[in-house]
Amino acid sequence: MADDSVLPSPSEITSLADSSVFDSKVAEMSKENLCLASTSNVDEEMPQVEARVIMVQDAGKQEELLKALKEMKVPCVKMDSMEEFESLDSPEFENIFVVTDFQNSVFNDLYKADCRIVGPPVILNCAQRGEPLPFSCRPLYCTSMLNLVLCFTGFRKKEELVKLVTLVHHMGGVIRKECNSKVTHLVANCTQGEKFRVAVSLGTPIMKPEWIYKAWERRNEQCFCAAVDDFRNEFKVPPFQDCILSFLGFSDEEKHSMEEMTEMQGGSYLPVGDERCTHLIVEENTVKDLPFEPSKKLFVVKQEWFWGSIQMDARAGETMYLYEKANTPELKKSVSLLSLSTPNSNRKRRRLKETLAQLSRETDLSPFPPRKRPSAEHSLSIGSLLDISNTPESSIHYGETPKSCAKSSRSSTPVPPKQSARWQVAKELYQTESNYVNILATIIQVSRVPLEEEGQRGGPILAPEEIKTIFGSIPDIFDVHMKIKDDLEDLIANWDESRSIGDIFLKYAKDLVKTYPPFVNFFEMSKEMIIKCEKQKPRFHAFLKINQAKPECGRQSLVELLIRPVQRLPSVALLLNDLKKHTADENPDKSTLEKAIGSLKEVMTHINEDKRKTEAQKQIFDVVYEVDGCPANLLSSHRSLVQRVETVSLGEHPCDRGEQVTLFLFNDCLEIARKRHKVIGTFRSPHDRTRPPASLKHIHLMPLSQIKKVLDIRETEDCHNAFALLVRPPTEQANVLLSFQMTSEELPKESWLKMLCRHVANTICKADAENLMYVADPESFEVNTKDMDSTLSRASRAIKKTSKKVTRAFSFSKTPKRALRMALSSSHSSEGRSPPSSGKLAVSRLSSTSSLAGIPSPSLVSLPSFFERRSHTLSRSTTHLI
Repeated sequence: MADDSVLPSPSEITSLADSSVFDSKVAEMSKENLCLASTSNVDEEMPQVEARVIMVQDAGKQEELLKALKEMKVPCVKMDSMEEFESLDSPEFENIFVVTDFQNSVFNDLYKADCRIVGPPVILNCAQRGEPLPFSCRPLYCTSMLNLVLCFTGFRKKEELVKLVTLVHHMGGVIRKECNSKVTHLVANCTQGEKFRVAVSLGTPIMKPEWIYKAWERRNEQCFCAAVDDFRNEFKVPPFQDCILSFLGFSDEEKHSMEEMTEMQGGSYLPVGDERCTHLIVEENTVKDLPFEPSKKLFVVKQEWFWGSIQMDARAGETMYLYEKANTPELKKSVSLLSLSTPNSNRKRRRLKETLAQLSRETDLSPFPPRKRPSAEHSLSIGSLLDISNTPESSIHYGETPKSCAKSSRSSTPVPPKQSARWQVAKELYQTESNYVNILATIIQVSRVPLEEEGQRGGPILAPEEIKTIFGSIPDIFDVHMKIKDDLEDLIANWDESRSIGDIFLKYAKDLVKTYPPFVNFFEMSKEMIIKCEKQKPRFHAFLKINQAKPECGRQSLVELLIRPVQRLPSVALLLNDLKKHTADENPDKSTLEKAIGSLKEVMTHINEDKRKTEAQKQIFDVVYEVDGCPANLLSSHRSLVQRVETVSLGEHPCDRGEQVTLFLFNDCLEIARKRHKVIGTFRSPHDRTRPPASLKHIHLMPLSQIKKVLDIRETEDCHNAFALLVRPPTEQANVLLSFQMTSEELPKESWLKMLCRHVANTICKADAENLMYVADPESFEVNTKDMDSTLSRASRAIKKTSKKVTRAFSFSKTPKRALRMALSSSHSSEGRSPPSSGKLAVSRLSSTSSLAGIPSPSLVSLPSFFERRSHTLSRSTTHLI
């Protein structure tokens, strides 16, 4: 049976937009048929009808389709015109017509005849997956929108709606008139209306009409799905589509950032007061009155609407975020209570005294003291002091947080008749611990838990590994300090001068050692991850802005809250020191406090030592990532990076003269790497790349034990800032000279050479590191830095590199340079004897290479004479060094 609702007739537009009526009728008919079948004679069996595929016109010429049908073992015939239709119509077969064009006359005739029509992609996909041909009451060209339920809103032209609905049906999608939880996608032509608001509240993806058109263009691609995130995200309706925003009360930097964000999210912006603006975003904390009377069409909203729309990746409802002037009668009443001109009556004085006492209690309990200085805690503005929403009792809802975290313990704390100094310090310790626990609970419940929730609107804001990097061991720290806070609360509630406070911290010393180092050591990495994600992910930036505006966060950023665990243990140690000063010598808690202070110092020492090791390991990983081809055995638990020096090679070792060489000095080895001539990036997009491509190329990882002498080359007119290393590799029979010129300005050459000698001496177990250094003249070792930066020198090096590239390009054997040099050296050293065949082969290859290149290769021709002269000079100069 065909569905006439897909025909573009004006009288049938209603059924086009709502195919649920048709689907319900089909369901009812199927139920009736089922009932009739059950009540009929059981002995009578329905005749079996075999499916047969009829290839219409061009479909019969596609070999791929015929091969797929053969694999599926489905019989098929060909049909070139509608004149053959009657001859092919038979009750013995269920005919399935394969049509390549759903807009020609043959398709229309088959559709009017209630034929079952499919496109070639349906046949190919079923053959690939080994599935039977799907049944559809409508023509089905492909299955790219199979199992998708769409709803439309904002379309005024019926012709456009008919076209879109038809395409959706041809791709296997279903249309619904009402937007509800069963709708998977809303196709919107505007950002207003009830359906749009329902889709936003349900978290339903809101798509542009271009999504359907682009999916239809890709209808012939096998296994293509229009609901794939990579494809779908290109056509999602941005939060600020059709919105023109203006910003009031923000700083120039904030305004510029929000304007850039507006354009990124599909909107535009204009100055405040422009009649074309649709929204006025107001910074409610600084703006008291609007500079003009807004029109009825203008939405005047708080900045939370702006950030909330970005976070959930859809335009939020404006009614929840409308800007209203602050009600001032209560504030004026509070000011009158605190006014200095209050009438001199006992009742009003008593009321003033009670108000000040209440304000001081609220201030003591506030988990977020002012940033400037602790003394400013009692000089807050009247408005913030009277706002009880800033207190933990009324503002923080921790969900599954233990009850002791959310209740106010201050009111239940008995106050002794005589408050000793020891009790005062103990009370301060408990209050700061309670505030600290509240801050940790805020970090977990306000920031961490929402990021880990499943089913977030617009998908997850951060990846699980990013969340783990940011928050680390915060939950473990929170659990430990909840126990400490409960013990301190019990101690204050049942106060006695002889009760021990030091035992509480000794009890949890091992837990502190276990939980704090993982967080403190990686705090900088956590901070960098927050900054990186905030720049790259607008939704996370909006999430942080919304949380920062919440009263329980005290208008502090996530980084400012996460630094509290780094600061907590030192402040506890100071309070315990103060408590020890006010504890009598005969009190048994005196010695316990000393042990507790010592245990906290051990914890902090352990943290510092662990942090140092962690940073050293991180530096090694950075070297491995920066140097292409770096050996894996560089990573070792006992190894640490000492110094990095930028140099230029002055000889033929370890690379060509003039090459930029980076030396990484470790405590037991020296990594030598040169700058890559051309950094080759990966084929991934820049958004997927986590690290930049390696900028250095590995040359040699040399143990420090191979360095026999460190040569400090004297400063001359032709030689400046140069040094050399006399090295004895285990594979060589003679010494090798490595000469460099330092280009690092921040490190003097003398300091670098002393540092190098000291670590070489430690490696070879020598106490006299000074004997490893030798001051030499540049002429003795043929070292000079003259014309290293000249244009002629750079051109010469470029020609040399080009010559080598050409030589290697025309070489058939790709003989390594070292093997070639050894072959040439052996041929020159064996005069009077017949050279081996390998030497002849090497020489012949060299000559053929030079002739093919068309130019002489000076770097290769001069190798024998260079090695003779070089080895003679080294043997003469190093005789008295070793």
